[in-house]
Amino acid sequence: MSAPQNAFYAQSGGVTAVINASAAGVIETARQHSDKIGTVYAGHNGIIGALTEELIDTSAESAEDIAALKTTPAGAFGSCRYKLKSLEANREQYERLIEVFKAHDIGYFFYNGGGDSADTCLKVSQLGEQMGYPIQAIHVPKTMDNDLPHTDCCPGFGSVAKYTAVSIREAGFDLASMCKTSTKVFILEVMGRHAGWTAAAGGLAAEAEGDDPHIILFPEVVFDPAKFLAKVQHCVDTYGYCTIVASEGIKNAEGKFVADAGTTDAFGHTQLGGVASSLASLVKAELGFKYHYAIADYLMRSARHIASATDLEQAYAVGKAAVEYAVAGKSGVMVTIDRQNDSPYEWTLGEAPLAEVANVEKPMPADYISDDGFHITAACRRYMAPLIAGEAYPEYRNGLPVYVKLKKQLAPKKTGRDFEV
Repeated sequence: MSAPQNAFYAQSGGVTAVINASAAGVIETARQHSDKIGTVYAGHNGIIGALTEELIDTSAESAEDIAALKTTPAGAFGSCRYKLKSLEANREQYERLIEVFKAHDIGYFFYNGGGDSADTCLKVSQLGEQMGYPIQAIHVPKTMDNDLPHTDCCPGFGSVAKYTAVSIREAGFDLASMCKTSTKVFILEVMGRHAGWTAAAGGLAAEAEGDDPHIILFPEVVFDPAKFLAKVQHCVDTYGYCTIVASEGIKNAEGKFVADAGTTDAFGHTQLGGVASSLASLVKAELGFKYHYAIADYLMRSARHIASATDLEQAYAVGKAAVEYAVAGKSGVMVTIDRQNDSPYEWTLGEAPLAEVANVEKPMPADYISDDGFHITAACRRYMAPLIAGEAYPEYRNGLPVYVKLKKQLAPKKTGRDFEV
């Protein structure tokens, strides 16, 4: 029997309330397979940790602290927005990865992220045949945007969906109590670049006619100012106020983001933000209503205190399965969540080739959006309801949640040289 090889695990992209549960799933399961996997090294700040040889030795972390990751938000090892170029465009990067992997006897690669991370994982999985170094690469899905293909849902989404629905329901109660003499319009801006999953989740709060939110704005539906204003006026006339959940990624008839800030992020994506302010200004100018708005932003993706129990269970399960797939000899795949039944909600785990996942975004199905383009359908509700089910509260001490901070002890460098990224 061959000697066990070490593993590299890293977190990538925007973090979530449950990404650390996937980390726990990877590390705890790897420890159970010590005959195949030696030390699990975690990249300090994602794939950058591999390039700079900043490898966190997770064996220095206690079993109790690794288990506590399941109730701790954000990326415990540090994440990054850094996309590897093609082998032809930057061979030096790949040679550096091989150098570090060889030096630390790394034969397993687990990358925890979204579509761009799947692309990185795919490229690493191809290193074996292209550069003569065998490495088994498994993508561990994570994105609050819920836009990865071939999986029923994405770990991280259920919790942010729960946050969105709870927040707009509570804000609606606030507005209803004050609208007679004060604010008439409230806008909650949520993350979601090209797919409206997160905005749609707000619709779960509306269980009867007139419930909040009254309007949802999706990236999949062209934003029509006149139609929007007419709907706002109707809601104020009918209910006394209007609550709105707006995706940051809504576009106008010309295809331009309403909230285009004129900059891009490290992946080349348009930097968004400010759609709530734009909508509020439009409402004030055209209808004269007093308004308030909120930008959920990092609050929604870090809200571990209100995480979905379903989401937590799935996040851990995909991390566990990634290790099991790897020790079974699989590579170049993403772990998938496969829905078997809506009610009761039943799911199993599967796999999808990374070549069919990398850089592919899954939009909201048309039949999940109401005919007028301002709300969700019963089909969408059936799909989303089980994803926000259950509570998974962290431990509280002195009125505050208790979260773990790891030692993050770096392994000694072995390559003898630095690398700039």
